[in-house]
Amino acid sequence: MKPLVIVNPRSQGGKTGRIAGELVRVLSARIGEVEVRTTERPRHATELAEHAALEGRDLVVVVGGDGSINEAANGLCAARARVTTLPKLGIIGQGTGGDFRKTLGLEHRLDRYCDAIAGGKTRGVDVGRFRYRTRAGEERSAYFVNILSLGLGGLADRYVAESGRPLGGAVAYFTASVRALANIEVGVLRCTVKHAGTTRELELPTRMLAICNGRFFGGGMEVAPMAEPDDGTFHVVSLGAAPKVEFFFASLSIYRGTHLNNPNAAVFPCNAIDIALENERIRDNFPLDVDGEPLGTLPLSIELVPRALDVFVPG
Repeated sequence: MKPLVIVNPRSQGGKTGRIAGELVRVLSARIGEVEVRTTERPRHATELAEHAALEGRDLVVVVGGDGSINEAANGLCAARARVTTLPKLGIIGQGTGGDFRKTLGLEHRLDRYCDAIAGGKTRGVDVGRFRYRTRAGEERSAYFVNILSLGLGGLADRYVAESGRPLGGAVAYFTASVRALANIEVGVLRCTVKHAGTTRELELPTRMLAICNGRFFGGGMEVAPMAEPDDGTFHVVSLGAAPKVEFFFASLSIYRGTHLNNPNAAVFPCNAIDIALENERIRDNFPLDVDGEPLGTLPLSIELVPRALDVFVPG
């Protein structure tokens, strides 16, 4: 069957919809005739990608941002148990942050995205399968491919989403992060951490915790410089519970990837983690950020699924 191209026309403030025809024309010139579907509502890319897998397509290409990539990955992962082979995933980045493609080494140029897809080299990436609670209190499950964070990152993401992202990339996220810092409280997290066959319990006071499969989030913040999306390990990064002014200046170093030198920071590996919030009163103000999109609250249970997706990368 033809490759399926899933286009989010609302990404980049609607620019993607205006140039989608040209993007598809350039891609088709490299890989042949494709079928194009445009997303019409939230989570539509999940439905389209899952259906593409069940149809037996070999290739799904996402044209959009980190949120669109997350949706497509969720659709493919949802189909894993019902198919022999999943479609390979191609990325044409057209979003605000572009964080996952940075970890994959994809340069933000249309010809480079097409080169990677046409070149045929893939990387088997891990995904995180997690259970969480919606703001209405319902239990749900989903997947992430890049980074799931709690607290400051989730609150900043909520503000970015509410603002409509009038500014681009790092500016939008930095502005939202400053606002979030003014409102975030210290969450006292009770964690059950599993790694390499061992289990341990810990209590962790923090304003932000990130469970990292990739290196970047928030429009270019290098929160986990050591992370590799195919190493079978999540790197958990806590920025600690310092007073807000101290926390603000320390967190600026995330853009340089040097924040881990701060004595308030903590890093540890895991293959699975359960997280509950001891100070329940702040639950609605300590939300999840999942691959750049706000989604639900604690408690949270995460497990790593090794090399669940094959994603095209530079040759």
